[in-house]
Formats: sequence, C-alpha cells, structure tokens
Amino acid sequence: MTVLTPSPFPTAEPLPEQVHFDRHELGAILRLYGQMVAAGEWRDYGISALREAAVFSVFRRTAEFPLYRIEKRPKLRGKQGMYSVVGMDGFILRRGHDLAQVLRVLEQKLIRPID
Repeated sequence: MTVLTPSPFPTAEPLPEQVHFDRHELGAILRLYGQMVAAGEWRDYGISALREAAVFSVFRRTAEFPLYRIEKRPKLRGKQGMYSVVGMDGFILRRGHDLAQVLRVLEQKLIRPID
C-alpha cells in the first residue's frame, strides 16, 4: 500500500504578484502631492499594493474617504492606458498611458486666479 501526500489544487496560471509604483512614478506622484500639501489642499495619503492594481489615495483629513485615487492597472496597458485618476464619487477623471499627462488633471486644480 502506498501513501500519497496531498497536493494543492492545481491552478490554471500562477498567482500574480502585487503591483507597485516604480521609483519614477512615485517621484512624480509625490512631487504633485508636495505641491498640494504646500497649497493646503491635501493632508494625508495612503499607498496600497494589490494583485490587480497599485493605488495612491489622497485625503483631505485622515478619517475621510480619499479625495482622489491614482491607480496603476497593468492589465489595461494595451487598451485605455494603465494609469487613471479616480474622483471621490468613483468617476474616472482621466486615464492614459503616460502618468505625467494623467496627473495634469490634478495640477489644474492647483492653478487659481489671484484676486
């Protein structure tokens, strides 16, 4: 009689690793974040590394929902672009292939007329 050790359930594909922002992407995001903190618009942030996406969330106060989420979803690279800015209400404000172009939607909020 032979005893077989149980094997884990077979999977069709290996589980994907977590998605992260690289150094250049994070540098561009933190540069914008610093400008908005200096202007008094933003006060806190959070970074999440998930299997499908990397998310940089921006808060006005710590205990609130995020004002904006900057997301990186590599699966959308060939379609609409892997970078997107999502508003508090869940609507996508801008999506594209270039992070600097996508972040411009938030830089426009920094420009105000001088009274």
